[in-house]
Amino acid sequence: MALVTGAARGIGAATVRGLVEAGVHVVAVDWCAGTDSSASYPQATRADLDALVASLPAGWVEPVMGDVRDPAAQSGAVDVAKDRWGRLDVAVAAAAVIAGGRPLWEDASLDLLWQIDVAGVWNTAAAAVPAMLAGPDPSGCRFVALASAAGAHGLFHLAAYTTAKHAVVGLVKGLAADLAGTGVTACAVSPGSTDTAMLAATADLYAVGPDDLAAHQLLRRRLTPDEVAATVVHACSPAGAVLNGSVVAADGGFGG
Repeated sequence: MALVTGAARGIGAATVRGLVEAGVHVVAVDWCAGTDSSASYPQATRADLDALVASLPAGWVEPVMGDVRDPAAQSGAVDVAKDRWGRLDVAVAAAAVIAGGRPLWEDASLDLLWQIDVAGVWNTAAAAVPAMLAGPDPSGCRFVALASAAGAHGLFHLAAYTTAKHAVVGLVKGLAADLAGTGVTACAVSPGSTDTAMLAATADLYAVGPDDLAAHQLLRRRLTPDEVAATVVHACSPAGAVLNGSVVAADGGFGG
C-alpha cells in the first residue's frame, strides 16, 4: 500500500498509475490549490485528482486533499492508508513547486520552496516511516523522494530551487542512514525536463519554450511523466532495495 504526494497531475499522477498497474493500492494526496495558492502558476485542482481516480480501477486509489506543509495533514493521509488497507509500504514524495527567474540576491522564493519542496518531503517521511517500521514487513518498505537535475547542478536564476533540491538529496541520504538495518530504504529520483506544468512554468521564467529546456539533455526531447514514473515505481519495488541511499538520475542525460 502506498502514499503519493503531488498526485493529481504530472509525475505524481503517473506514479499513481504505475503503482496501480503494479498491483499497489494508493492514497493519492494533493493540495488541489488551483489558482488559489502561493505558487505563481496554476496548481492541480480537485477535478484533476478526481479524474485520476476515475481513470483507474474502482477501489484502488483513495484521494486525499492535503498540504505537505502541514504535518498533521500528512499524518492523516497515512492514517487513511492504515484504516483502508491496514498498512503502509511505500511513500513517494512528489509534491513540489518551482519559482525564481532572478539572481539569488533578488530572489524572494526561498521560503516558499523550502516549505513545500523540502519541509514537505520531511513531513511526508516523518509521517510515513514510523508506519512502515511498525508494519508487518519493513524489508519491503520504500521511501522515494522526487529530487531534480537541480539537485546535482546549479541552475541559472534558480538558486532557491537548486538549494531546495540539493536539500532533498541530503534529506534522503540522512534518512537512509537513519534506517540502516531496519529493512526500510530511502532514495531519490532526479528527473530532467519532463512534460509537466512545472516545466512550462520553468520555461516561462526563462521566456523560452519547454523544448529549449529539453535541448539541454542528451535525449534532446522532453521526457514523459510516465517515463520518469517507471523509474520511481522500480525504486518502490522489492528490487529497489539496492538503490538505498542513492540518487537515481532519470534525466535523459541532463547537461549533455
